[in-house]
Amino acid sequence: MQRFQVAATGHSLNYLPEYIANRHGFFHEQGLEVTVSVPWPWDCVLNELAEGMADAALGGIWVPSMYRDRVKSYTVFAQVANRSPRALIQRGTSEGFKLADMVGSTLLMKSGGGASVGLFFKMLLRENGIDPQSVDYVQDLDGVMLGNLFQGGMGDYFITDNLSARAMVERNRDVSIAMEMVSEGGDIPWSVYYQETATINAEGIDWVLQHDAESFRDELAELFPTVPVDVVVDLTNTYRHSFMWTTPSVSRKGFERWQRGIADGRLIKEPFAYKAIVNDASATAAQTTEGA
Repeated sequence: MQRFQVAATGHSLNYLPEYIANRHGFFHEQGLEVTVSVPWPWDCVLNELAEGMADAALGGIWVPSMYRDRVKSYTVFAQVANRSPRALIQRGTSEGFKLADMVGSTLLMKSGGGASVGLFFKMLLRENGIDPQSVDYVQDLDGVMLGNLFQGGMGDYFITDNLSARAMVERNRDVSIAMEMVSEGGDIPWSVYYQETATINAEGIDWVLQHDAESFRDELAELFPTVPVDVVVDLTNTYRHSFMWTTPSVSRKGFERWQRGIADGRLIKEPFAYKAIVNDASATAAQTTEGA
């Protein structure tokens, strides 16, 4: 059995295929003993890679893009999440909401978990013909603090992870979800594995796509014990039907879209070519083998 250590930037529902692959023995079937660490702060995943404590990192593709040609070159070899797992919340009803409604408003969103939230949403505004500078942002605070402040009256909108958003709406009827990025944000390589190339297991993704979340609600309750299980089950099925999980391969179209967003956010000078960041040979081989 070959040991394979993953340093993940968090514990999230969009990583579910990895959790299922581990719990159901799919990695073991390929001769891999996969263990996972979630270091804090999240950027310590890079320390674990550098020190040989981890074989791969799981997180946003903007990190290997930003580090390329500046600090260190990382190679992306597989994708887990194909959509952004974020939601936009507003006070009151969200009926008839349009992104253009946000012009002149104040948006709360955390920055402590990395740059992806702000990068993605500002890219989404630009794609819809809205100047990101027409919105004011409060970002330099913890996500939990911002959530409490939003519910207490600060700002007009709040972005958080989709699971927390649904849990908030379940508890607080004075707020509502205006937009779920998984269904309205389009394809994007949100969560990827990078650095070391290894045999990629696609069975976790396939299994999740083939099973209604209700059939494994007990596992979801164990994985996310702080959120009402009905909320987790419902969101998991939303993810299943909204292309959060597709294949382990990073799509070129999604990659090119995100590279433009990262460049517009000034983290890179210009978009990288697909092959400069991604080596999907293992992911492609895994899909071919499992489809045989």
